[in-house]
Amino acid sequence: MRAPLYSQRAGEILTREFIENPHPVFARLRAQAPISRVDNTGVHLIATWDLIDEVLARENDFSANLTGVLVQGDDGLPTVFPLPIAAANQVIATADEPAHTVHRALVQPRLTASRVASLEGPIRTWSKEAIDPWVTGGGGDFVPIAEVIPARVVAALLGLPDGDVSRHRQWAMMGGDMLAGRVDQHTMLMLATETANMTEYLTEHLDAARRDLRSDPDAPLLHALAGGVEAGAIDTEQAVGIATVMFGAGGESTAALIGNAMRRLAEAPELAALLRDDPSRVPAFVEEVARLDAPFAFHYRAVRTECELGGVELAPGDRLMLLWASANRDAAYFDEPDELRLDRKHPKNHLSFGRGAHFCVGGPLARLEARVVCEDLLAGTRALALDAAAPPLLAESLLVHRHEQLHVVATPA
Repeated sequence: MRAPLYSQRAGEILTREFIENPHPVFARLRAQAPISRVDNTGVHLIATWDLIDEVLARENDFSANLTGVLVQGDDGLPTVFPLPIAAANQVIATADEPAHTVHRALVQPRLTASRVASLEGPIRTWSKEAIDPWVTGGGGDFVPIAEVIPARVVAALLGLPDGDVSRHRQWAMMGGDMLAGRVDQHTMLMLATETANMTEYLTEHLDAARRDLRSDPDAPLLHALAGGVEAGAIDTEQAVGIATVMFGAGGESTAALIGNAMRRLAEAPELAALLRDDPSRVPAFVEEVARLDAPFAFHYRAVRTECELGGVELAPGDRLMLLWASANRDAAYFDEPDELRLDRKHPKNHLSFGRGAHFCVGGPLARLEARVVCEDLLAGTRALALDAAAPPLLAESLLVHRHEQLHVVATPA
């Protein structure tokens, strides 16, 4: 069986309306066409929890390699922009076995529970440095705060100079732009230039780590990657690729989570008051924000072999978009799936940090950063509200649910 078209008008998921609120479309897909093709692109949307779970369990059929992305063509219709099968592109989340296990083994020891917990002090310091003057000034655009804190955390994790934070922040926000689906030629040229600058920068710092290699457990991640290069487990291109992924996954997705949490607090004063009175419920709030407003709306899988999924025939070269944001609201798995509830029995049971072998290694760190920022915001304010004169603006991206503008009025405590 061939999958039905996902909508009655081609290009629906490339519209601004969809970016602002994709959930009516997702609900229709879950109910009517849980596997649906995007025009004649060979891309299929996978909308339900069960089907996504099945894809993740079938790596022999579905590769994590990023081989192309859905974009808006010059005619306004969806098409696929192919990506080269380069070593730097197929690392961590986009690597298959056995490479994925090798990459994960280098990164995971720097993100153990104890190592993540040890970062709470520095994160608290950076959070207060950013939030306190913002609150004192009555608020303003919260996006710079949401972006700079994760950028500093990623730099500390990798072992990069904190003085370069402005560059780190810019690079951390670029990954989603490359996969946004609605990027014009001028922006793509700028992204390509900055990607080259970031690659050169990371290569220089990787080379410095190789010259003065540390192997102790507290060594920054760049030293672990340098050690992997020296041992022959990975090459330089892969090491730089892994570091690049840390910027996007650790920077942009966490910035999105923090910004989305702020918007929820500003839109729901009663919820903010409840959390202000009982900060022990902030972790459950963070999980619900991650579920309802998934920072990454989807990830790709490439079809390896002729096969079927949910009765639909797939061919080698087809691509799947695993819609985390849709599965997170699947009524087959969640009571009142569209509601923010702080009493869910299993609050972490969502797909915003992936699932299975490719579960995000930085998930606990993202949760910590969002919790600390929310706690500091609530402790330092009596009230938060969206600024009616400057409505929120989401990034022009299919992939990342991240704010480019989020003006909030803050009343100091």
